[in-house]
Amino acid sequence: MYPEIHFLLNDREIRISEHPAVLVLDYLRGSERLVGVKEGCREGDCGACTVLVGELSGEQVVYKPVTSCLMPVGELYGKHLVTIEGLNMPHLSPVQQAIVDEGATQCGFCTPGIVVSLTGYLMEDHQEITKEGVKKYLSGHLCRCTGYRSLKQSVDHFKKTLDNNKGIGFLVANKMIPAYFREIPARLRRIPEISMRKEENTPDFFIAGGTDIYLQKNELLPESRICVLNGQPEMKGVFKKNGYLHIGALTTFEEFAQHTGIIRIIPYIREYMFQIASLQIRNRATLGGNIINASPIGDMTILLLALESLLVFKDGERSRTVPITSFYKGYKQLDKTSTEILTEILIPEPVSGVLINFEKVSKRKCLDVASVNSAMKVRCEDGIIRDIGLAMGGVAPVPLFLKATCQHFLGKQVSGELIEDAFPIIQKEISPIGDVRGSACYKRLLARQLCIAHFTKIFPEKVKVRDFYGTH
Repeated sequence: MYPEIHFLLNDREIRISEHPAVLVLDYLRGSERLVGVKEGCREGDCGACTVLVGELSGEQVVYKPVTSCLMPVGELYGKHLVTIEGLNMPHLSPVQQAIVDEGATQCGFCTPGIVVSLTGYLMEDHQEITKEGVKKYLSGHLCRCTGYRSLKQSVDHFKKTLDNNKGIGFLVANKMIPAYFREIPARLRRIPEISMRKEENTPDFFIAGGTDIYLQKNELLPESRICVLNGQPEMKGVFKKNGYLHIGALTTFEEFAQHTGIIRIIPYIREYMFQIASLQIRNRATLGGNIINASPIGDMTILLLALESLLVFKDGERSRTVPITSFYKGYKQLDKTSTEILTEILIPEPVSGVLINFEKVSKRKCLDVASVNSAMKVRCEDGIIRDIGLAMGGVAPVPLFLKATCQHFLGKQVSGELIEDAFPIIQKEISPIGDVRGSACYKRLLARQLCIAHFTKIFPEKVKVRDFYGTH
């Protein structure tokens, strides 16, 4: 018998005893027969299975669109799960009406997920509905019938009635979402706090965001002992202490990108995120999961490597700190025991003048797995490089910190010649292999080009692209 999972599903209160690793998608379609949630790719790419998950934040409930094909039911405890059926009213909602008016649907398979995501956008407190906002919430949806122009044009319909709205209360008052949403905060507060059971044995698998492990172990998880880490709120959030930014390992990509402390040190972080994953995935994927998955092309891992972050592990009452630059020992081989859990990532607070850049090349411009990705942190004084961290993915069996290349740059004047002299060092440090994302030769070329991109973007007055024409 599994622990009871107590949550709200649309306007109903639910108590179930399912294996906590069962996917929300499978529970909804199989047990609840809520088939408006569509099964498409089962990889988080298509968005057809998108739902809203609401969680108490102070007096309000904050809703986020996520893909239900990568979320375990064990994480639903104390939350509000909303499917397309839960948005049903006697009349069309503003989102549904806009889709009708713009002719933005044909077969309809992807439409329920799109309605759910765009409704999530409208449920935020807005000063203004924007085309960029609509584009952001559509980013996790694929449509093979109509394209996206008609969907993007729906912003004009939203703006007529929804600019300067005050979130959920406004939408309920104006009959734009069902009235039961008004009662959800009080109903969630009545659900008892979950009591975390101490596992007698080490779980077979730990599940954080699920965006990697469900792709790799989907069939094994419902038959295994698992621990759903997201029931531990102490492993979330960002705060400053003793010269470090402390980031809970369960902090999602989107929470990381929206935090003011992160934006201050990485001003373009939200632009980088659009290259990395859709909003629906960024609302699930965690920094800790990206690090522990140890993919050689993990985007956030590469960024945290360049920042020379520290990793905090706990095993019961014991704790230790490991530099991320020495954490990866070989392909999927980590400086970590099976019973240790990554609880925190520490980013040294940068001193004045530190600049950071992230680059990525993939088959699709955005939302795709990298062929090669790279991040660089650099600080100069009077044109002399005083601190630098350079990391690359897709060029070695592990996410790679280029120590020798960094050492080459330290203490030297930024110039085209300095960068060109680094190319042989980079080529010696990396060891790419050919695969579906490109040949080894292509990846070596990308390593060179991304190094150039870092310097031309960070130091445009000192380094020009034309400086490297004709070099090899």
